Amino acid sequence: MRLLPVVLLLPAALAGQTLAPRPALATRTGTFQDPALTESSGVARSRTMSGVFFSINDSGNDPTVFAFDSSGRALGAWRVPGIANRDWEALSIGPCPGGSCLYIADTGDNLERRPAVVIYRLREPATLARFTDTTDTTRPELDSALVRYPDHPHDVEALWAGDDGGISLVTKGRRDGIRLFHVPPEAFGAGAPVTAGLLQLLPLVPDQRVGRWVTDAARAPNGRRVAIRTYTELYLYPLFPAGGLGTPRVCNLAGLEPQGEGVEWLDDHRLVLTSERAFNLRGGPIHLVQCDA
Repeated sequence: MRLLPVVLLLPAALAGQTLAPRPALATRTGTFQDPALTESSGVARSRTMSGVFFSINDSGNDPTVFAFDSSGRALGAWRVPGIANRDWEALSIGPCPGGSCLYIADTGDNLERRPAVVIYRLREPATLARFTDTTDTTRPELDSALVRYPDHPHDVEALWAGDDGGISLVTKGRRDGIRLFHVPPEAFGAGAPVTAGLLQLLPLVPDQRVGRWVTDAARAPNGRRVAIRTYTELYLYPLFPAGGLGTPRVCNLAGLEPQGEGVEWLDDHRLVLTSERAFNLRGGPIHLVQCDA
């Protein structure tokens, strides 16, 4: 997602509004050092390599997964063969048959016209060899789910994977409010479009003037909470066993990032936030935040 005028106008738009509290902890840990990672639109913490994170660029870029550490140090880039980046907007890691998989959401749709979108699922590498050996063109273990919505196309930049490999999707909020959909694990490899099920209309009122459009989501390691972020806020929702969300705790992120796009849990209390870069920064900033006291 390219930089929006709403982000630049936030101070005026926020005037006179009651704001959520600031995070109890908010520390910039670094900036992205890979010059090719300019539009980070999602972040995921590796389950196979300690201290390693992954990110992706959004629409119009190569189908590449970037590896980095919490300081932003570049650890390599993996151009995934056999897939395309029409509008990659979210990244998650979750279980899949035989291990841990990266879920890449090619679900961006600014004009909300795509009749179906794609979620790619590929086995998470156990080492950084895939990211450092540029001569390796071996096709990875890869499948995908073709997804459509029961009402109309949506712009989606947020997803997380459940314990069964099912996928939860949260709409950005361009119209019809902010909706939570679910895609069953059987959608992967089905060979035909699967209609996502509507789980919930979230009590989160989109407001472009204050940056309240959903840009990412992540499930906590203990499975009890979900973080949903906008450009300027962080919502921590209780996650119910049936997949619905309860009443959230809210943190105010306004002014912390130039264009906040990614969120991932470091542990059950602290989260990693990533942003697209500003014009005066070499790379997008990375923050560690905690809303709980």
